[in-house]
Amino acid sequence: MDLFINPEHLDHYLVNHSSQEDSVLTELARHTYLKEIHPRMLSGHVQGSFLRMFSQIISPAQILEIGTYTGYSAICLAKGLKPGGTLTTIEINDEFREIALAFFRKAGVSDRIKFINGDARDVIPSLAGMFDLVFMDAHKDEYDDYYNLVFDMVSPGGYILVDNALWGGKVFDLSEADPTTNAIHRFNEMITADVRVENLLLPIRDGIMVIKKL
Repeated sequence: MDLFINPEHLDHYLVNHSSQEDSVLTELARHTYLKEIHPRMLSGHVQGSFLRMFSQIISPAQILEIGTYTGYSAICLAKGLKPGGTLTTIEINDEFREIALAFFRKAGVSDRIKFINGDARDVIPSLAGMFDLVFMDAHKDEYDDYYNLVFDMVSPGGYILVDNALWGGKVFDLSEADPTTNAIHRFNEMITADVRVENLLLPIRDGIMVIKKL
């Protein structure tokens, strides 16, 4: 029997059957929805919990985040860092800087996070060292560029997580697709064909592509 699951009912059930959201993240989510533009860009409780748990499982020493927004996902990811580890986060929009930094302090992770304002395509080549985990959640049309720029900086056995890989389900039908939908679909196809990695596309929120570098 075919079963249709109402997305709102699903999200409500997932939230009610997952560990409670951290109070600082609840405050940040509330602030974002009340005062910031494009609040749906926020990771939210379920995806944020996945990011935190994933980071805690692999315990990375160095994390790179491409696209900070108001800092919710960075806080979640930073919770899994090894002692002495660092998360570097890149955000092109400088108006999010102060709110992100303020909530990094409230969450007690500001000493582990390096915030960089700028275009990731310019910033990534200037970074030194290797990353155990990368989270991509910036301009979708530029995912190919981010991936190609950062790939050699990912440690063997390291992971790249890519948000919005399902793009609201638009990738299922490309007959009248817009440029961003086509770009995301091409990216998903590119990753699936890349013999240097193992990948798994998960239907968490708007889709998370999990990529492991072999």
